[in-house]
Amino acid sequence: MIVRGWRITRITLHVLTGVTLAAIVLPVCNRWMRLGLIQWWCKRLLHCFNLRVTTSGELPDIRTHGVLFVANHISWSDIHTINSIIPVRFVAKLEIRDWPVFGYLVRKSGTIFINRTRNRDAARVVNICSHALKLNDNLCVFPEGTTTEGLSVLPFKSSLIQAAIEANTKIIPVAIHYPLPDGQPNLDVAYAGDTSIIESMNAYLKMQQPTVHLHFGTPIAASGQSRQQLAQQAHAQITATLFG
Repeated sequence: MIVRGWRITRITLHVLTGVTLAAIVLPVCNRWMRLGLIQWWCKRLLHCFNLRVTTSGELPDIRTHGVLFVANHISWSDIHTINSIIPVRFVAKLEIRDWPVFGYLVRKSGTIFINRTRNRDAARVVNICSHALKLNDNLCVFPEGTTTEGLSVLPFKSSLIQAAIEANTKIIPVAIHYPLPDGQPNLDVAYAGDTSIIESMNAYLKMQQPTVHLHFGTPIAASGQSRQQLAQQAHAQITATLFG
């Protein structure tokens, strides 16, 4: 109980630090300082949850810009895990904007929100994303459209991938896996079904040291391809990485 209480205290203090940075510092700092602060905050948050991050594949570096990352989606921590490696702007469902505290933080970090209940909203978001990519922002989408337990990868919705075509850039697939020590998926980390965000965070706190592994796949040039082809290629790379 003492250890768990200390971890909750650390998380609370770190979140309050994030709120302060988002309100006071991010609005006035330059782009590189902003990205550096987001990366630092996400790394520290994962440390507070004792979540260990491992990586493989073609890791992006500071020279990576104007790229659309495409990933499978398992938990709320996916966002912070990717940001701890390379800061990106995410496309997220509109409901996240209204989350207590964390909703404020994702708004301030430049997240682009999509209303999945309105079919026409995808076109608006594609325009925003393509413009951001042309300005050399890195973006990330979860084209499954929802989270899973990590036992499979749902078919990818291709609408948002159109932004990479319009920006004439490349796509980098990211396979996300939360393994147990024996390599099997850690189902307790999944933020899926009826699990609330608080329940999911509590599940992390009960684990001794959960692990998340990111595999960065081979970049795919968007030029000359349809969004459906790009979605299929990204899906195939991620599926092959996760399930062989």
